[in-house]
Amino acid sequence: MMIDLPVVSKRDIRKLSPDELKAFMVEQGEKPFRAKQVSEWLWKNTAGTFEEMNNISLATRELLAKHFVINGVQVQNQQLSNDGTIKSAFRLYDGNIVEGVLIPHDTRMTACISSQVGCSLTCKFCATGYMDRKRNLDAAEIYDQVVRIKEQCESQYGTPLTNIVYMGMGEPLLNYANVVKSIERITAPDGLNMAPRRITVSTAGIAKMIKKLADDGVKANLALSLHAPNDTKRNEIMPINEANSLASLEDALKHYHQITGRKVTYEYIVFESFNDTLQDAEELLQITKWIPCKVNLIEYNPIENADYKNTGEAKLMAFLKYLADRGVQTNLRRSRGKDIDAACGQLAVKEKSEAA
Repeated sequence: MMIDLPVVSKRDIRKLSPDELKAFMVEQGEKPFRAKQVSEWLWKNTAGTFEEMNNISLATRELLAKHFVINGVQVQNQQLSNDGTIKSAFRLYDGNIVEGVLIPHDTRMTACISSQVGCSLTCKFCATGYMDRKRNLDAAEIYDQVVRIKEQCESQYGTPLTNIVYMGMGEPLLNYANVVKSIERITAPDGLNMAPRRITVSTAGIAKMIKKLADDGVKANLALSLHAPNDTKRNEIMPINEANSLASLEDALKHYHQITGRKVTYEYIVFESFNDTLQDAEELLQITKWIPCKVNLIEYNPIENADYKNTGEAKLMAFLKYLADRGVQTNLRRSRGKDIDAACGQLAVKEKSEAA
């Protein structure tokens, strides 16, 4: 008679806190310092297997393998654009796909990473907004994206990664705990040791969580995906605005600046015949007076699901000049990776469809 025994899933070792890892080692008769060695292998040396931990005894490595796994993130597919942008589809341990992008620039190399599988916010212009949210990424999965893109950066360009933006798939502030933990690991001396000022968390606008970022002293910059200068237009393209109006965001951002003293970046995609007039620019100008800030005007990467288009060059430059002439620090972010699946979510959807 055959009996089906339950499958016991091993815990990802990177979900253990330092104290939990130390307690496990002591319980197993190991020296407490072994926990620090293992942790250094996991985070600083980014080991993908226990076998790589070559200054730890074979018996200890076998013990770890018996009780734990390392659910690493792997590159399933990558696309290299003519402009040097590298977009990757990352495969997670459970088969889900998320995206990450390496964006090269003369003065910086930026990793754009995801925080969720899919997204629940349904922004009308975003490919990810047309996907269901499957789950949050854990801190190690976010961390691994940075590691993989860092490897691409060093291999392709022979230069270090300089910046990180949480601007890929998902809403970072709806995966708050894991995002914050990943920032802690990325900036830790025994992690990737990156400077907090090089990290930016981009949100569609969750007012109470913006306040929490400030209250918790999270060491990262903040960007708000604004994309419309009033509630009527913002409600149309970003349903999250109905519960997080511009008035509530103004209150949250003033609180954020009062606590942190940091500038905020407003991200604003300039859509043709939607938010590209000088009246729109004037309304955006009034928003910039809330707190010290800068504005990134962003060219749009069109998607099949939506009819939005980039505004014309003349209107774009007039919009930029209107803000700049009135003292607003304004940058133009040109569309990158036009010859690949560059819009957020496109490559992940494609990979998932082909797998299916």
